[in-house]
Formats: sequence, structure tokens, C-alpha cells
Amino acid sequence: MNDTGWLAERFEESRDHLRAVAYRMLGSRSEADDAVQEAWLKLSRSETSGVENLRGWLTTVVARVCLDMLRSRRSRREEPLGAHEPEPVGDADHDAMLADSVGVALLVVLKTLAPAERVAFVLHDMFDLPFDEIAPIVGRTPAAARQLASRARRRVRGAATVSDSDLSRQREIVDAFLAASRGGDMAALLAVLDPEVVLRADSAAARMGASTEVRGAEAVAATFAGRARVAQPALVNGAAGAVWAPGGRPRVVFGFTITDGKIVAIDLVADPEGLEQLEVEIG
Repeated sequence: MNDTGWLAERFEESRDHLRAVAYRMLGSRSEADDAVQEAWLKLSRSETSGVENLRGWLTTVVARVCLDMLRSRRSRREEPLGAHEPEPVGDADHDAMLADSVGVALLVVLKTLAPAERVAFVLHDMFDLPFDEIAPIVGRTPAAARQLASRARRRVRGAATVSDSDLSRQREIVDAFLAASRGGDMAALLAVLDPEVVLRADSAAARMGASTEVRGAEAVAATFAGRARVAQPALVNGAAGAVWAPGGRPRVVFGFTITDGKIVAIDLVADPEGLEQLEVEIG
């Protein structure tokens, strides 16, 4: 077997792992595949005879590619929703993961992390990479990389825990939002929206006429004023949300991220594949 064939075989042995790393960083299957393909191109063009741990080398390459993609996406204010649970990818099922169920709110929190925070958190908390190895990837010292992951972890854990009292309060806020939206009450909408609230729609929702992204309380309130008449309260992966479900079949799910009594993010999920991965309880 020639060198190219040997490299290709070693790469295929790591492909599932690399896809898992990239998907958890990017939240998009297609972008994860692009990142893995870029890693293969870098491998095929690099001198790796002295590399002792090829899987680790490839993980580092994929992480750097993903970091560049996240930074580029952030500069363009583009963020694919991909609002569904990470699918099982080979042995990565047994790696440390966020939780047994990844809900819309948690994915929103991951997306709002700074690129370096997200990379440090994913590599350390999900794939157990030491901070000495993470540091050069994010361009920080090991201590600074540890702080990045720690900040990300606090935000993720805060989003992942919903007590009964929190859920009751969430329901009140979502109900107030829906009532104000239907009635076109701008003041009431602004009262439940965080000043920096962001509304995001996946590609399927955008094709239905939703804006891909809207930022700021006034802009989001104007988007919903007089609308959402057909939306019903629902539980979405255990958190308060809403759904448009003609005939009882969810067509669009509204995922809300609520912090300190204010809605800080609203995500519209209409992609059929994404909808299938959500647990939606209407009413």
C-alpha cells in the first residue's frame, strides 16, 4: 500500500470521531462534513511521518478549521440553527456529552458562546482534550483556555437546568409573549423581551417567510406584533415554547431562551429533520 493509501485508511478510522468533534462545534452536519474534508486535504498535503498520534493531530486540525469557520460565521452574523440533538456518530456516543437530551435552549446557548469558548468547551468537556493541547488551538495559555471552558460551562449548565418553578415562570412569560403578539401590544412585547434579544429562523422557516435573524427588542417586537395567532403554547424538550401545528402535526416550533425573566432568544425550527428530533407536547 502506498503512503496515500495508508493515510487514507488511517483517516477513515478517525472520520466518525472527527465528524463528532466538528458537529458539536458547528451544529451543522453539512459544515461538519466540510471541516472534516478540509482536514483530509491538509493531511494529504502535510508531512506527517513524524506524527506519533495521527488521531490527535487530525483532531487539532479539525478544531482549528472549525474555529476559523465559527469566527467567519460570527463576522457575517450567520449561524445555522441545526436545532436538533447531535446524532450518534460512531464511538463518540460514549464520549462525555452535554446531557442525554440536548434541547433548543441549550443549542442556543452554545451558539451564543464566543468561538474560542465554544472550541475550548467542546474539546475539553466533550472529548477530554487537556488544556495544554487546547491552548495553541485557541491561541491562549493553558490557564486562559481553562477559563474559556469554565465560562462556557457555567452558561451551558445554567441553560440545561429547568426546575418546576422555573418552568412555571417560563410558561407565564411565553403566554404573555403570545398574548401580546396576537394583540399587537408593543409595550407588552417589550416588557418580556431582553433589550438584546435575537430571533433566528432555520432555512425552512426562512422559506416560509421568516427573517433569518433579527436583533434587538424593538425589531423583534415589531416582527411579532399582530402575528403568532396560530401558535399554541407547548413544551419543547421540557422547556416552555410554542408550536404551529395544523391538524396536530408540528410545522414550526418556537424555542425560547429565557434568562432573569426576559426572553433573550427565540428560535424558529421548521426543518422536518430537526422537528423529528424535538419532543413537543402541545398545551
